[in-house]
Parts: sequence; structure tokens; C-alpha cells
Amino acid sequence: MSRPAWRKLTAGGGALIALGVLFVGLTVLSSQLLRGVRLDLTEHRLYTLTPGTRHIVQTLKEPLNLYLFYSERAASQIPVVRIYGQRVREFLQELAARSKGNIELHVIDPQPFSEEEDRATDFGIRAVPVDNSGTSLYLGLAGTNSTDGRAVIDFLDPSKEPFLEYDIAKLLVELSQPKKPVIGWLSSIPMSGGFDPASGQPQAPWLVYSQAQQLFTMRPLAPSLTQVAPDIDVLVLVHPKDLPAAAMVAIDQYALRGGRLLVFVDPLAEQDSGRAAAMMPGAGHASSLEPLLSTWGISFDPNEVLGDLQQGMTVRLRQDEPPEQHVAIIGFGSHALAEGDVVTTGLTQITMATAGVLRPKKDAATHFEPLIQSSTRAAVIPAQRFAQLTDPATLREGFKPTGERYTVAARVTGMVKTAFPNGPPPGAPPAAGPAPLSASSKPLNLIVVADADMLADFLWVRWENFLGQRTASAWANNGDFVWNALDNLAGSSDLISVRGRASFLRPFERVDTLRAMAQDRFLAEQKELEGQLAQTERKLEALQANRSDLASGASGAHAPSSQTILTADQERELQRFQKERLRIRKELRDVKLGLDRDIRALGNRLKLIDIVLAPTAFVLVAWLIAVAARRRRLAPAPSGTSTPSAAPLPATDG
Repeated sequence: MSRPAWRKLTAGGGALIALGVLFVGLTVLSSQLLRGVRLDLTEHRLYTLTPGTRHIVQTLKEPLNLYLFYSERAASQIPVVRIYGQRVREFLQELAARSKGNIELHVIDPQPFSEEEDRATDFGIRAVPVDNSGTSLYLGLAGTNSTDGRAVIDFLDPSKEPFLEYDIAKLLVELSQPKKPVIGWLSSIPMSGGFDPASGQPQAPWLVYSQAQQLFTMRPLAPSLTQVAPDIDVLVLVHPKDLPAAAMVAIDQYALRGGRLLVFVDPLAEQDSGRAAAMMPGAGHASSLEPLLSTWGISFDPNEVLGDLQQGMTVRLRQDEPPEQHVAIIGFGSHALAEGDVVTTGLTQITMATAGVLRPKKDAATHFEPLIQSSTRAAVIPAQRFAQLTDPATLREGFKPTGERYTVAARVTGMVKTAFPNGPPPGAPPAAGPAPLSASSKPLNLIVVADADMLADFLWVRWENFLGQRTASAWANNGDFVWNALDNLAGSSDLISVRGRASFLRPFERVDTLRAMAQDRFLAEQKELEGQLAQTERKLEALQANRSDLASGASGAHAPSSQTILTADQERELQRFQKERLRIRKELRDVKLGLDRDIRALGNRLKLIDIVLAPTAFVLVAWLIAVAARRRRLAPAPSGTSTPSAAPLPATDG
């Protein structure tokens, strides 16, 4: 080997070694400098925390321990759970990485009859049976803080995956703020129980109220209030009718301070004790909370009652009468509930009676988001028609659906101004303490419902006596809606901002479309072929019946056989029908077998692209780039440019 060639080989080897050392160095350096750096390229940014969750994690004031109990072996038998379990683990790892060391994650696989399984049971993690062999699946999360506080999600349901971030963020808030939220409750309808003067019997509290007492710290408020205490986390207003001016000002100032409110207004409150005396629609049993609702960007007319032909329930007003559809007693199914809100997720039915309608005002600065809506076969009914109503069937007279979906419950957020820009109204005492606000200092968080009767037991729960105990059996989700709303509003502003997200499981939309098209084609061809087959078999049965009749009708011991009774034309027709039946059955089998033909063809095309075409294209492009680079190196220099040359030899004599 010549010396220049040896030098080139040595230089090339040295360059390769230098590149290898540089690669290793950059890898080590990037692992140190870029630790914790992640790039989320998913369509819906599934691995990117929302600002609210990031703030919750970054402002933790004490270390927290999270224990993920996940049965990997049992989950491997269920692909959906296996994928979701990996998603949960990765999300928790992301939280721990961003917590500045305040979250320590422990992933535990509880084997049967182990200490880990006992620990999961002690936390209250639920075991879900997988098969008949006794195999159980654990997929739950428990957390502890420095003061022995606990919070548990007993089972992370894959069907609630869009709310995974909210549920875990809520658990972190519970651990970092262990005190029960304070709920201020103001109602013009007696809900807390007591003595009923009409029946002379003690009256039990409404279930939705008594359950809220167990979940939160309840503080009953009187209509005579002049200030809403700053430590009240959520203010609940049930059928707020005829409130004094001082109470309206207090509620207004609470909202301007960024208060959270759950409001139930009603055009026709059946549970209002004043209704029995008035028996006429009007202020006696209607509430509107004006002018506050208008200031918050909500339009509500107490003279309108919603009717819905599609969702109106069949009820019996009297024992001796048959049940009738009542278009104003509505069972809002899951299709009527907002899918992307944590308040309505997982609910299947909410029942309301003589509910009103909520609309966003055109000039509102707030954001109006419907939570519960009617069907398109709905319209508004004047409240006057419900006075002395004896037959609900009369409500359908002249009822014309408008095709519009009406909102009966909504979430309203944003910055608002005071409803009293000219100062407190007459009758309101001057404000004590700090000067009253004229505009929001923090965004308003409000959930408003246009029905107060939905809180009554008879619209969602059935009471029974079991072994001398009075037990409740819920047949609708009215109570769940209220408790979800309180739970959501009582959280921090960061938690309220964390909403449902897109699902991690991505459907094969193209495959689903092909399958639907093939299914439609299959059903059409199947129906046509089955019709032809039925017609052919009827003709065959007629010919065979004719043959049997002729054979049985022949007399004598030497009656001709059935094969000789039919004419030659009938025999040919019979054989033709038999062949036709076989042909149709074969085509029917081919149609059924060809149902997934397009899907298999798509799969083969994708395999061809991924395995052959994509690598070939990559190699071809790389080869073209290399050829172009080599040609540039070998191309002669352009004319007119100087090139290095040897120095001229000195001139010599002779």
C-alpha cells in the first residue's frame, strides 16, 4: 500500500474514532443537561400537563407519596387495561418529574396472598375479578401526606380515561389541603328537615342535603345575610326568591371576589310551600335571581317552562288514572349531558319537573357552556298553562317543537362587573369593611340550573323499608350531579381549570369506515340474496308438494313413483331451482367471507408501505444525495477562476 493511501486510511479511521467519541460524549452530556426535557408530539398533547395541574404540582408545600397498585400480569390479558395502565404510569412519572422532588411514586404489583396485596386492601384499593380462576386485577392509586392523611382512587376506570388528569389532580389537592371545604347553603325551600305543620309529622331532610353534610362542612345561611364570609368555598342558592337587597349585594360582592356558586332557579317550583296557597304562577313560586344573572351574562325568563316530546316522561298523576306522557317532566338521558365536563361524566339520567330555559346574553363577556340540554323536539310553554293543570295530555295541544336544543343547566365563567354600579339599592345597608368592588378581582365560577325541584327526593330516589330501616335507592343521578358540582367548585381554581381531555386510545377511523361500508354492502346483498333464496325455496316446496300429492293420489299396488309423475319440464324446473339454491347459498357465504376484504387489503397496503416502500424510498433519497455530493466534488472548476498551480521555474541561459 502506498504511503498516501495509508495516510488516507489512517485519517479515515481517526475520523471514525473521533466521531464515536463525540457521539458518546454528546449522549452523556445530553443525559445530564436535558434530563426531564420531553417533547410531546401527540395530536391532543396527551402527555402535556394543563397549566392548572402544573401549578398544583409545582406549589406543593409538603412531600407526598403516591402508590400505584397495578397488576401487570392480570392486565396483560386485557389489551385495553394494559394500554391504560401504561398510560397511568407514564402520567404519574410525568407528575413526579415536575414536582421538584415533592412527589415520590411507588409502583406496586400486588401478587396474590402477598404483603403488597394486604397493603392494597388496607388502602381500600378495589380488586376486580378477571376470570373464573380467581385472578384479580388491581389498578388503583393511593396517596399519603406528611400528616398521615390519605386519599384513594379505588379503581382507575379505563372508561373515564379523559378525566384521568382531573381525578389525579383532585387527589393531590385533597392531600395538600386535607380540610373539608365549607359550603354556604341558602334555600327558600325547607330542605334540612324539621316539623311539617301540614301533616303534623317530623320531616326528614332531603337526601341531597344530608349527603352533602357528610361530604362537606355545611353552613346554613339565612336570607337576611349582609355578607358572605370569605372562608366559604362554595355558595349554594336554592330557589332564591324575594331575597332582600342586602343579601343581593352580599352575593354580588362574593361573586366579584371570584366566588364559586351553584344556583338553582325555577319558573315553577313544585316544592315551594307558597305554591299551595297561591295556586297561580308568579313570584310566589318563581325565582330568577335578577339582576345578578343578567349581569353574569345569563338570560332566564321565569314565565317559560320547557317541554320535550322526546324526553318527556310517562307519569301517573292519580292512582285511578292511566299513566300519561308529561312533556314538562323530563328525563335527560346521557345524550343530553355534556360529555367533556367532570360534573356530568358517567351520569345516565337527570330528572327535572317544570324546568326553565337558560340562554347566553349576546353582549356577555362570560363564557357560557351548556351542561344539560333538551332534545330537538322541544319548545317552551307559558308558565300560566300549569295553573290548575289536571291533565298533562293537554300540554301537547298546540305544542310545536322548534328543532332547537334548550339549555337547562350551564357552567358560566369569566370576569364580570357589579350588578349595582350606582351603589347599593334602596334597603341595603352601607357595606362594612373594605370598599365594595365594581368589577371582578378573580374570574367568576358559576354552575346554574333552571330547576330547583330536581333536588327533591321523589324525582330521583325511592325510599324503602328494609328490616325496619329506611333505605334509599337512587333511580336517577340528580344527587350525583349536585355532589359532582360541589366537589368541582370546591376545588382550587387550578383544579376547576382541569377538564376532560381526549382519549389516549386512538380508534382506527379508516378501518371503522371501511367496516361500516362493508357492513352496509353486506346487509344489502344479504337481504337481496336471502329474498331470492326464500323465493326459490317456496317454488321448490310447491313442486315437491305437487309431486307428493300426485304420488299419494295414485291408486293400485303398482302406483308410479314420484319421479315419473312429474313431467319432463317440471323435472328440469326442479333441477334448475335446486342449482339456483346452491348458487345463492354460495354467493351468500362469499358475501359474508368478503366482509373484511377491504380491511385486509388496507392492512396489506400498509405493510407494503411500511416494510418495502418506505425503506426503499429512504435508501433511494440517501443514494441520490450521495451521488449529488460526489458529483459536486468531482466537478471541474468554473472558467475564469484561479486554481493553485506550481510556481514557474526560473529562466536559465542557453
